[in-house]
Amino acid sequence: MPSAAPFSGFCRDCLKELAAAARRCVACGSPRLLSHSELYRLTLAHIDCDAFYASIEKRDNPELADKPVIIGGGKRGVVSTACYIARIHGVRSAMPMFKALEACPQAVVVKPNMEKYVRVGREIRTMMLELTPLVQPLSIDEAFLDLNGTERLHHDPPARTLARFARRVEREVGITVSVGLSYCKFLAKVASDLQKPRGFSVIGQAEAVDFLKERPVTLIWGVGKAFAATLERDGIRTIGQLQTMEEADLMRRYGSMGQRLYRLSRGQDERVVETDGEAKSVSSETTFNDDLSRPEELVPHLRHLSEQVALRLRKSELAGQTVVLKLKTADFKLRTRNRRLESPTRLADRIFRVGLQLLEKETDGTKYRLIGIGVSDLAAPDLADPPDLVDPLATRRAAAEEAINKLRDKFGKTSVETGYTFGQRRRDQ
Repeated sequence: MPSAAPFSGFCRDCLKELAAAARRCVACGSPRLLSHSELYRLTLAHIDCDAFYASIEKRDNPELADKPVIIGGGKRGVVSTACYIARIHGVRSAMPMFKALEACPQAVVVKPNMEKYVRVGREIRTMMLELTPLVQPLSIDEAFLDLNGTERLHHDPPARTLARFARRVEREVGITVSVGLSYCKFLAKVASDLQKPRGFSVIGQAEAVDFLKERPVTLIWGVGKAFAATLERDGIRTIGQLQTMEEADLMRRYGSMGQRLYRLSRGQDERVVETDGEAKSVSSETTFNDDLSRPEELVPHLRHLSEQVALRLRKSELAGQTVVLKLKTADFKLRTRNRRLESPTRLADRIFRVGLQLLEKETDGTKYRLIGIGVSDLAAPDLADPPDLVDPLATRRAAAEEAINKLRDKFGKTSVETGYTFGQRRRDQ
């Protein structure tokens, strides 16, 4: 703790300094006070936007403010996210839409608008980078930040800088975030979940072992349902039980995962914030209202999704060298097929044609509930789509696609249609 800090905490609403025993801010009356014995020592944070997609939709449509909102679509789709009112009724992310509507029939369902969400996510990311260059995004709406050494820049310890950041996002962007502050990544992420929404929680090093003792093993990163069931069969349900076991014993039982269990159960996490976590792929997918099996039913969707991927690549100034086709069967079995190209691409035409070749081998009568297309092995756009000497028509198609893109940028996405998507886009509306 910096020796110059004359206070033990502050009000999260007005940032007024406070005494440790205060229950409300003497300046503004707010009960949202933050006080902790290690508050001004800790520098590693996890910031997570609260119900991100739903919060943006409520911001943009005030009529939704007090209503349960589900972001998703179609009776065969799944919940992308839900606001906290809907969550009270039992709605959860990745839940099938029909189950979500059974749990909360009064919910307002909003179709996702990923372009808008990405735009807001980038706005918040830019604000994060004003705090520190050490920002590691985990997804569109969450990131780790290391604020070590930023006190001189911001004239405040990291805890107050983060509180000021949360107020700024709420004021300028119109949504809320939750902050977790700790000494390591594992506990910073755990802390950000403790008081959602609009939370700010602190887990210090001195309390880490006791804090974890009564928590379930599923709190540990990497312990999913399957591995939790394995631990359950071995009689291990709480992190406190792991704290009594030797590292060698855990590694003998569970391999490298045993070492992770040993260390994280004791709050030991040496991972640093990495700033090179750029996207590794760009993709788009859709879940059908009814299972589809015939090529003439699947191909228009494939073309439309290829155009969405190409648009995202252009906006992100990226290209991809491996095309990946994703299919999910009616019985929820996942099929992925991929092909590496000779050069990176950002053209819908190339993505679609390769995807079509991959799809042809899978249209054997199998019924599918989902199709997706994407690219991986991302590269800079200046390396993309050199002239095709084998297929001269490819260059003409590329020029035609560029002309179509300019028209769509000027007059809207549906101003120019291809024969593949003309009817399908209207059926989807």
